Amino acid sequence: MTIEVTDRAVDHIRRALSRHEGSVGLRLGVRTSGCSGFMYTVGYAEEIAEDDSVFDKGDVRIVVDRKSLPFLEGLEVDFVREGLNERFSFRNPNATGECGCGESFSV
Repeated sequence: MTIEVTDRAVDHIRRALSRHEGSVGLRLGVRTSGCSGFMYTVGYAEEIAEDDSVFDKGDVRIVVDRKSLPFLEGLEVDFVREGLNERFSFRNPNATGECGCGESFSV
């Protein structure tokens, strides 16, 4: 199982985690939602559960729950700035389609 995180994303995650006391990493997952079927979830990992997988990129830890793993195999996480907007960008080789706004995907 691999999840790639770009250097820009690592820098952003590191800064965000430094401002959120008690976090052990960034939690990535998926949930059923959106017009295409699935939506990425991003949050702070307060703990690592037994069924979590952990991916380390330098000093940044990415935590993924077992149910989300099949949807995130080979995912690349980037952090992009477009004008005044900034966001995580996901390139998922498992996605067979995305909605027009890019918020949800199908497999």
